[in-house]
This record gives sequence, structure tokens and C-alpha cells, in this order.
Amino acid sequence: MNQQQQKVQNPETQVNKTPQMNDRDFLNDMLTTEKYMTQSYSTALNEASNQAFYQDLLAIYNETQDTQRNLYNLMFKNGWYSIEKAEQQKIQQSHQQYSGYTNQFPVH
Repeated sequence: MNQQQQKVQNPETQVNKTPQMNDRDFLNDMLTTEKYMTQSYSTALNEASNQAFYQDLLAIYNETQDTQRNLYNLMFKNGWYSIEKAEQQKIQQSHQQYSGYTNQFPVH
């Protein structure tokens, strides 16, 4: 399978390529920021010792995660974000590799 067949991407919405930031640049900057914030809030949630503080952080985390997902969807819709298709053989190899791990989990 060649490189082009492995990409999953919508047709790209064209934007002006100038030294000034365009819509794609702004969305990409916002998406990167939201990803960073989501990771940071996740760490804070793991380390919050006060339940009320944890609940407040969780609400902010959920809003941030929703914003990140909406930005991702918008970029994908406009063809400004692509993902790689997983090869069927690699999926099967991973499934075989990890299928024996089920006995390590408390609930089967």
C-alpha cells in the first residue's frame, strides 16, 4: 500500500498562503494548545488531593477535552488534519500480542 492510500483525509479547503496566519494556522495553534492543556489537566487530576478541587478540575478538563475534539473535527472536515490508516496485518499482530493479557485484568 503506498503512502497516499494510507492517509485518511477530506479534500483540503484552500487558504491563502501568506506570511500572516490564516484560518488553518489559527485552528492548528488552538488545537495544539488544547492538547497541551488536556494533558496538563490530566496530570493535575491525578495529583489533586482535595475532592472539591478535583471536581472543579474535572469539569474544566471535560470542557477542554470537548474543545479539543471540536477543533480536531473542524480541521479534519476541512482536510487540514489527516490520519494514517492502520494496516490490517499490524492490527492482527497487535491483537494477537495483547489478547493473552486478559488474565491480568480484575474483571474478565
